Amino acid sequence: MFEPHQQPTSVVRPRSEDDLPACAAVLVAVYEADGYPVEGVAEPEAWLTPTGLLQAWVAELAGEVIGHVCLTEPTDTDAAATVFRRTPEGSAADIAVLGRLFVHPEARGHRAGELLTRTAMNHATTHGLRLVLDVMEKDQAAIRLYERLGWHRIGTTDHDSGHGLVPAYCYVSPTP
Repeated sequence: MFEPHQQPTSVVRPRSEDDLPACAAVLVAVYEADGYPVEGVAEPEAWLTPTGLLQAWVAELAGEVIGHVCLTEPTDTDAAATVFRRTPEGSAADIAVLGRLFVHPEARGHRAGELLTRTAMNHATTHGLRLVLDVMEKDQAAIRLYERLGWHRIGTTDHDSGHGLVPAYCYVSPTP
């Protein structure tokens, strides 16, 4: 699909409704390669527009959508939000959940995941939000990215994979 020498980095921009079919196709490719996400692939466009959606972005490379991330309002089922709210810092913080981050397997190596995450982090800082997320233990590349960007592990949880519970880690973004 893309070779790293074609374009050194991807470009991140706000997602539009017109991007949903391309995002859905990328999501299916990611699922086929990585088993992520464990839910949502049957109806990818619906999964990409969750209740409480605050903002979403896409990464493009050579004019093609190659990645996605969004921020949502926390719900009672967001483990990382629950864990963070139990801390003195978290009990007073306005928070959002970073999620639905993925990059097409054939487009990796162009920093799209990092740029999408940094864009969401910058948006959160501008709006006085702390970000939380949970990531399955098996997704080591994502864990390395978050930790490299200064995210802090705040706890563990079990994520329902649709085939049973799998271990996951809860993270909070660095203090701005």
